[in-house]
Amino acid sequence: MKRYLIFLLWGSMVLPALPGCDVFRKIGSEAQNLNLFPIEQDIALGQQVSRQIASDPDKFPILPENEYPEAYRYLRKLTQKILDSGHVPYRDEFAWEVHIIHDDSTLNAFATPGGYIYVYTGLIKFLDSEDQLAGVMGHEIAHAAQRHSTQQLTKIYGLEILRQLVTGKSQPGLLEQIAFSLAALKFSRNHETQADEYSVIYLCPTEYNAAGAAGFFKKMQGRPSPPEFLSTHPNPGNRVAHIEAKARELGCQGTATKASAYARFKRMLP
Repeated sequence: MKRYLIFLLWGSMVLPALPGCDVFRKIGSEAQNLNLFPIEQDIALGQQVSRQIASDPDKFPILPENEYPEAYRYLRKLTQKILDSGHVPYRDEFAWEVHIIHDDSTLNAFATPGGYIYVYTGLIKFLDSEDQLAGVMGHEIAHAAQRHSTQQLTKIYGLEILRQLVTGKSQPGLLEQIAFSLAALKFSRNHETQADEYSVIYLCPTEYNAAGAAGFFKKMQGRPSPPEFLSTHPNPGNRVAHIEAKARELGCQGTATKASAYARFKRMLP
């Protein structure tokens, strides 16, 4: 039976002012949350977690870039378009490394603190077009940029334990536990709603259909056994409506879906 996980997301940010776009500033103001974990430790924790993930191919079978260079070039080009939208905090401070995990049975993508992003082949193959994947990647970029993961990890483990981890004073096995928990980290209903909105914000200045993330939820509708995360988060139909309404509200002009290019990308994968 396939496992169904899903993209996560974020916490605190003030967006740069745009002419006639008070809604951007409003969302940024409403999304601010207290995070006692210093940004420098976000970066350090992300580096440690990324090394742990790379050292554990049984749990995280990452596709080697030297064997799939075209697939990685495609994914990084897509990611760069989102990063260049002008709305991503820590655009220059975080690593923004993207990795592909070879697991066709898992519909998931996740981000670590500090901007390390992991996308499962199961999710890539489930989606139909480039704008849909761009919507997912917008979610994950926002998850790191808005620092939702460190907020959630602080609630789970406590601030002092995370600081011990960064300074190398934590108990053995904790880093492995945190790396694995990030792949299934659950966020609140409110955070997921914000995540949907920021996905639209990030894609709005690009050529893509800014409501690309709605494509995932449209595909999930009608499935006889919805994934577990949908039982505690906004209904897929509601999320589709909310995402599409946000794109209209912001006056997003992009329409590109690039389904043909995306089909070629999927053929690059094993």
